[in-house]
Amino acid sequence: MLTLFTAPKPFRGHIGLIQANAIRSWMALAPDIEVLLVGDEPGLAEAAQAFRVRHLAGIDHSESGAPSLLSVFGEARRAARYPVLCYLNADIILLDDFLPAVQQVARKLKRFLVVGQRWDLKVFDPLGLDPEWRTSLREQIRARGRLHRPVGSDYFVFPIDQYPEIPDFTIGRSGWDNWMIYDGRRRRIPVIDAGQAITVVHQDHDYAHLPGGAPHYRHPESQRNLEIAGGREVVFRLEDADWRLSPKGPVRKGPLEWRYPRRWEADLTARFGPGRLSRLARMAFRPRLVLRQLLGSLSKSGRKTSTGSVDELAGSRDRGDE
Repeated sequence: MLTLFTAPKPFRGHIGLIQANAIRSWMALAPDIEVLLVGDEPGLAEAAQAFRVRHLAGIDHSESGAPSLLSVFGEARRAARYPVLCYLNADIILLDDFLPAVQQVARKLKRFLVVGQRWDLKVFDPLGLDPEWRTSLREQIRARGRLHRPVGSDYFVFPIDQYPEIPDFTIGRSGWDNWMIYDGRRRRIPVIDAGQAITVVHQDHDYAHLPGGAPHYRHPESQRNLEIAGGREVVFRLEDADWRLSPKGPVRKGPLEWRYPRRWEADLTARFGPGRLSRLARMAFRPRLVLRQLLGSLSKSGRKTSTGSVDELAGSRDRGDE
């Protein structure tokens, strides 16, 4: 079976409501699904008790108080009962296509990273788990949902022993999810885009939980995440997944399923890693983008760094889920 784990925000106001909705949907996947709530945020222990799930406290934090990815992943790995883990954001609703898809992948492959696109939906009411709740939610998606750009992932499914170590990224900031896709490609782990097989719902919310209410990609710790990852070259997106989940199971993407020349650039970056060769590949395949970013950096020299600006992540990941 599957262990789901997350590092929620404080359980209060609208954020608290949509996080409760998400957890209810996870627990409805199967009777023996495991859910771990990781962190020390206000209301987290009480929420875990109310939902009768496990709470893992005492994790490490960044200077701003945001959870450490290294610590969260480590605590979950040590505590999990099942051999397959899924980290997901605490505002994500899962439907009944999620668990069968994960089981399908796990039966076929020993190593994998499952990621996928999401639907954005405004949700203001508690999720009712009557027998028709999934049908009702799918109708709302068709009527009011917005398919998010394929620029990041809100969930990551992988075997429990796949990440014994991971960089000390900050959760709730940009960049680390892009690194997950890059790292899978670098290590030749099948990175599977399950967006056509799995429907996940992101419940819209504001940025009131972040300092100054500013988007997460403008936070200094997003810049730190980018630096830890290795720079702008390793900002991989869902289009850089080299497998997809088909009705018959996970399959490698065919030549016509790629966007060129991005495929060649990503292949070279995955092979050589961050550094001079990957920067040259980026310049060769995307000269106009590089020139535009260079001019932008020069015009905003106060925000310029050796690896790129925080605003670059706004283009790769304009999400409201962190």
